[in-house]
Amino acid sequence: MTAPGPASAIAVSRELDRVMRADRGRLLAVLAASLRDLSLAEEVLQEAAVSALGHWGRSGLPAQPAGWLLQVARRKAIDRLRGTARDSRTGKALGLLAGEEAASEHQAIPDERLRLIFACCHPALEPKSRVALTLRTVCGLTTPEIARVFLDVEATMGQRISRAKAKIAAAGIPFAVPDADHWAERLGAVLTTTYLIFTTGYVAGPQEPRDLCLEAEYLIRLIDGLRPGDAEIEGALAMILLTAARRAARIGPDGASLPPGEQDRRLWDPDRLAEGRAVLARAVARHQPGPFQIKAAIADCQMAAPAPDWPQIAALYGALLRHEPTPVVRLNAAVATAEAGDPVRGLAIVEALGGALSDYQPWHAARAALLALTGDRERAVIAYREAIERASTVADALFLERRLAGLDPRPAPRRG
Repeated sequence: MTAPGPASAIAVSRELDRVMRADRGRLLAVLAASLRDLSLAEEVLQEAAVSALGHWGRSGLPAQPAGWLLQVARRKAIDRLRGTARDSRTGKALGLLAGEEAASEHQAIPDERLRLIFACCHPALEPKSRVALTLRTVCGLTTPEIARVFLDVEATMGQRISRAKAKIAAAGIPFAVPDADHWAERLGAVLTTTYLIFTTGYVAGPQEPRDLCLEAEYLIRLIDGLRPGDAEIEGALAMILLTAARRAARIGPDGASLPPGEQDRRLWDPDRLAEGRAVLARAVARHQPGPFQIKAAIADCQMAAPAPDWPQIAALYGALLRHEPTPVVRLNAAVATAEAGDPVRGLAIVEALGGALSDYQPWHAARAALLALTGDRERAVIAYREAIERASTVADALFLERRLAGLDPRPAPRRG
């Protein structure tokens, strides 16, 4: 039932934007579970959103906007399927949709996102495609946002996502949580995806309308509940909890981002910190080491009192490299080596990574810091200016500007 009277175009646009940001993942997951076709699910949901612009403007905003969108999307999917050639899969989808379409828009929308994640993380897809597709479908990240996460060209990432969706449809990959025999082959991608969802929200900050950090925490708890006793799932949960514990302290009073060692510890969430450490201890006690447990241990060492335990962090990064020998992990390991007392060696490793990471903003920031630490002030100033220019957030730019100001008496460049 809709509210009486028309609504302004601005009010409709704002409400539609809010609903699509908050509920797009849940809506898409429900539609995909019935249609078994991600592209079609996205298309009918977008068509429903277009219909909402006109209908809500004439009749007023519905009491349950997300339920309204789901009903209309189902109707549009039925119209599409009836106009195509019949086969067993189409007939099954029509039967499911017909029953679901009769539901009231006031009924609660089931949360099928975990089923969608496992479909997106099917082993028939490339690992990179699994993560990218899940970020796109479940959390609604744009293709440019996902391309930045992977240091990829936008057009290339768009093609990758399209091919992955087409492969799911062509292969008939089920939208279902797999049984125990198939968890291992998909769990790594699922956990990586969940953590990327968290980090995207963590970097974006509290001003974003979607709290992706809470979304990721919800999903990792759901996964942990489905498979209790798995050390790597517990490691991922611990990593998210420990990082989330210091979220309120990440930005300083001046608006600049702060590393853990410079944060106001009074702002850390004691409940998440305690739970994260307890979950990590439980995972480690299982004696089944894995990359997520190591990353959680690194997060814990970053929060050690009275300051980060850099020698232990450097040792943990050495262990992580055996699981994930990537340039980004090598970069973080180099910074830890420098902070642990060997800045010359750390800088040498960073410089050697220039070919692989020259387009990666944190490489420029790390290089600037280590140049400063080794006394090369002139090159550090240049590197800091490059890092500031590439900073993706104002908070990170402010942090780097403050570091640069400590080296260069000239005013730091301000972001417009």
